[in-house]
Amino acid sequence: MQIHPLKLMLSPTFTRCSSNLTPYFLKIKPFSSSSLEFSPWSGLQSWRESPLNKNRFWGPNGPQTPPSSIDTNGTSLLDSASSLAELGALVLSTSDPLLKSKLSHLAFSKWRNEKLSIGVYDPPSRPARPPKPELVSPKEIPAPKDSGMPLNAYMLHNLAHVELNAIDLAWDTVVRFSPFCEILGEGFFADFAHVADDESRHFAWCSQRLDELGFRYGDMPAHNLLWRECEKSSDDVAARLAVIPLVQEARGLDAGPRLVQKLVGFGDNKTSKIVARIADEEVAHVAVGVYWFVSVCQKMGRAPCSTFKGLADLLMFNLR
Repeated sequence: MQIHPLKLMLSPTFTRCSSNLTPYFLKIKPFSSSSLEFSPWSGLQSWRESPLNKNRFWGPNGPQTPPSSIDTNGTSLLDSASSLAELGALVLSTSDPLLKSKLSHLAFSKWRNEKLSIGVYDPPSRPARPPKPELVSPKEIPAPKDSGMPLNAYMLHNLAHVELNAIDLAWDTVVRFSPFCEILGEGFFADFAHVADDESRHFAWCSQRLDELGFRYGDMPAHNLLWRECEKSSDDVAARLAVIPLVQEARGLDAGPRLVQKLVGFGDNKTSKIVARIADEEVAHVAVGVYWFVSVCQKMGRAPCSTFKGLADLLMFNLR
């Protein structure tokens, strides 16, 4: 008997989980194979239909298009790509952070404007990374007082690192699961390419503000925890959705307001506004994760809540 390809992306058994955590936005009634009542975030469709966002510069009044003429450097790197998956692989293979951010936006724009196919492409084993920052264990990350940075730059550097990883996580999801396009549907890949574009804009804002403060991304060590979590779900789309948008990005929604208040208390209102805007835009990314997690569970005839909790035990990520 042939195994349905989607089964290869879902763990066959789930251990019993005692956690009471319900994934962010995942408010559903008891599941049966014939029906599932699920209400997506009300802003999801308008986010999907929104025009390309070119406001990659943070001006005096907030996000705006870059004040200089449009920078087309790097566009030629994408000329030969004929599918979304190939475009994503090119972004993943780019080590320079600012170029990666720019190519991410150009890749999404090219795919949308030229109406390219999703295609199939092999992702690199791991994303290309610059020589700096040095990647260390979380315990080795220096405390703010030992980092050589003021608190606002320290927090902004940490956020920039998260956003750079988020670019790669979104594109890896597009490329890695591209062989399953017929099962998952084109909308899955459109959503995660859109997420990658958003994350690239967030990194651009963080990088710009760090530069204004006299620093740059790479000036202090960072951890590789986010990518290690991603590797746990390299062959399981349900696990990928659980680990990244439903846990990691959802935690960011909780942390955002606290970070904003710390920056306000430090007296850096501009950075606080950037962080607040990023946190607000991340809501869509969590909603995307929930939408597709429920969709995958529907295809498998599994209950989303118990599947999520089972994956939490299986992958050993902390829900508290």
